[in-house]
Amino acid sequence: MTYTGDVAVGGAPGVRELPGLTITKAAVGPYDNNAYLLRCAATGEQLLIDAANEASRLLGLLGGGPLARIVTTHRHQDHWEALAEVVAATGAPVTAHPFDAEPLPVPVTAPVEDGDTFTFGAVTLEVIHLRGHTPGSIALLYDADGSSSGHPHLFTGDSLFPGGVGNTWGDPTRFARLLADVEERVFDRLPDATWFYPGHGKDSTLGRERPSLPEWRARGW
Repeated sequence: MTYTGDVAVGGAPGVRELPGLTITKAAVGPYDNNAYLLRCAATGEQLLIDAANEASRLLGLLGGGPLARIVTTHRHQDHWEALAEVVAATGAPVTAHPFDAEPLPVPVTAPVEDGDTFTFGAVTLEVIHLRGHTPGSIALLYDADGSSSGHPHLFTGDSLFPGGVGNTWGDPTRFARLLADVEERVFDRLPDATWFYPGHGKDSTLGRERPSLPEWRARGW
């Protein structure tokens, strides 16, 4: 089936096959969170982005390969409700930015900063720190140079959605910081073909959203 990125809580996950990487997207929990399981085609090693809820369902997506790491994109509780249970079942190390590590229910054993890279199997991901929704929100970039998949793929947590940046609760300083980071570290750097996968709801591309940046700036959210 063609991957669209449209998933629903209780429904089937979306599966996208890229050269070298399989992405499985599932919607879980009462806040309709997206969780992403990434599987290296070469080794079968896996990485989970946001153990948000429904631990048994997330564990059921793993199949037979080892879980090399769990990444939590930011500190908000709806993105880590299942984290402790998944860690207990798998022993996987936990990655988050140090600024958002303290509220998590398990220790962050593999912290990351802006510009860091790490691998699982033959797959490399780069960390992009996007400040504003929370102090330590991060996005994960796969294949920035297009050498494998043909287009970059970006997992944005709650920092970037179709239609705007993440919630900054009416704080103009936080909004300005987040929009600046999203513009400078994402839109100014990556091409329109970049497909991004947010923490809730549907996916989009930078090309689809780029014309709306002036509108986002003017409205202040």
